[in-house]
Amino acid sequence: PLAERLALGRYRARGARAEVTHRLAALVRALWTRDYTPQLSAEFKNIVSKHSSQFRGNAQHDALEFLLWLLDRMHEDLGAASPAQQGRGPSEVGGGHSGGRARSGDTPHPFPRSSLTCPHCLKQSNTFDPFLCISLPIPLRQTRALNVTLVLQCERWRFVRVGLAVPLLGTVADLREMVAREGRIPPEQVILAEVSPRGFLRSLSDPEALGAAGEAGPVYAFQPPPARRAGCPRSLPTSPAVPRPEGPRLLPSTARSSDCLHRAPGHGRVLLLLCNTAGTGPQLARFGPPLVLREERGVSWEQLQQSILAQLRGVLRGEVRPQGTGALFRIRLAGGAAPCTYLSPQDPRPLCHPAIDRALQLSGAGGPPHVKLTAEWDMSTKERLFGSLQEEVVQDAESVRRQQQAHGQQHSCTLDECFQLYTKEEQVRAPPGT
Repeated sequence: PLAERLALGRYRARGARAEVTHRLAALVRALWTRDYTPQLSAEFKNIVSKHSSQFRGNAQHDALEFLLWLLDRMHEDLGAASPAQQGRGPSEVGGGHSGGRARSGDTPHPFPRSSLTCPHCLKQSNTFDPFLCISLPIPLRQTRALNVTLVLQCERWRFVRVGLAVPLLGTVADLREMVAREGRIPPEQVILAEVSPRGFLRSLSDPEALGAAGEAGPVYAFQPPPARRAGCPRSLPTSPAVPRPEGPRLLPSTARSSDCLHRAPGHGRVLLLLCNTAGTGPQLARFGPPLVLREERGVSWEQLQQSILAQLRGVLRGEVRPQGTGALFRIRLAGGAAPCTYLSPQDPRPLCHPAIDRALQLSGAGGPPHVKLTAEWDMSTKERLFGSLQEEVVQDAESVRRQQQAHGQQHSCTLDECFQLYTKEEQVRAPPGT
């Protein structure tokens, strides 16, 4: 449209003062009518050098810089002040529109409308600012892919890894809601923790930002066992179950997070997360599936050990009869401020240890209070009872591949999306004291 206006002479210029625009129009007209000669370019270059010392000589210049200068010069030649001279355009008050600003067709500058609405009185002020170019923001990706291993219960244990698109600026509470939808369980039943190949790292609490979740170790989502064990066996299956197409079944209505709350020491039940490790130092490694069990606070060491062995029955080589109190493994409190706190086999009620109470208090907001324990086995006992058993085998859901593919591609956007972000309405906050 600009070239057509120049070639057809559809502009009003101020005589000799507009010689830059006149020479440009002659050059464009010659190009359109195929009457171009190099002399026309030379004359245009001389006129430009006359009015702008920075373009004198034959030095190389930035094309965008020259284009901006040329449009600004045309703006002056066609009878309007330059943006620097003009400053801010007139203001409109009320619900006016961008067409309410009278503009000459000869002016090459657009006048975008900037509207400001008072949130209290809803009075609107519209201003118009001429511009030659704008810097458009590029929309950034708002999510990242995060794999979460679900440890769910219904008629038997299920291990499945799902891929989630978690918000970059979200919190663990957002992740808890997403996991609850995937597992079809109430959000208050979800326990989120980072579990590395060496054991538990930490539990995730709702107020935490999601930025660092999953960086130290894979994220696991645990569902507590039901308050009553009817229809839910204590032992693990010999192989991990693959979730049905319709997804995991819901727990009975009796299995609510209130069942997991601890009461006074020595009473009620405590929710335990447990993983098994073998070896020492660099050779320390987790083996077998992580466990979730609920036990009475007043159980003895022997009862606690038997309960853990019952959960591991599906992966044991055969029936195990402990040869003495605490002879099979040690139990360490994991993920707390004191990583070397061990429960004593001589303690008549090991789950009433003050460290257990501290761990319950530090389990974080969101999800039922719980304690993370590590059963430490020496290598000979582990090989004798479990053989070469490694970590649990986890089935990947289709969402894992889908999210990796979606977030692995280079982020792209359209020019229209850039303009949409540029013109997006935002809330302007007044400085304090105004």
